[in-house]
Amino acid sequence: MAKIDRLMTKLLTDVKVELVDGFHRNFQRKAFFSPPWKQRRNPDAKGSLLIVSGRLRRSLRATVKGHNILFSASMPCPSIHNEGGTLTVTAKMKKYFWYKYSQAAGSVKTLKSGKRATSQRNQKLSREAEMWKAMALMKEGSKITVPEPRFIGAAPEVKQAVKRVTDKWFKEDLNNNIRKLLKK
Repeated sequence: MAKIDRLMTKLLTDVKVELVDGFHRNFQRKAFFSPPWKQRRNPDAKGSLLIVSGRLRRSLRATVKGHNILFSASMPCPSIHNEGGTLTVTAKMKKYFWYKYSQAAGSVKTLKSGKRATSQRNQKLSREAEMWKAMALMKEGSKITVPEPRFIGAAPEVKQAVKRVTDKWFKEDLNNNIRKLLKK
């Protein structure tokens, strides 16, 4: 029975690698396989809807436990990004919004006269700073709606990937794997 469990673990590991690769490619194609993510409201904002720094994508983890593949992330926010939902503004969030505002506003270049330079970079930073300021001025208890740009989960493409791996595994790899396990 232990040999069958090892075979199952190897098969699930191969499936896991294929799925993780597919989920990472969702960030490249800016879509959950085929339905594209909505565009950002602010076209000047850095990155796409889910890619600004790449931390969310890098935080994805997959492990084989028993006869299951478990997906997780080291960041605290992936589920709200993947499934969408509503956030309630807290005092801590408002502090963060003010921090982001000061970062964006502090990067705006000024002339010797004290006026803001009219470069495209300054205009972009000004719009970003204004967005953070508007969020920071929201009342505690206000709601922020987060859209659902899925990047991980069940989909026909996931079923196809699992089928592709298992078909290949049973056609090509099974005989080799059984021989190796039986030799041990």
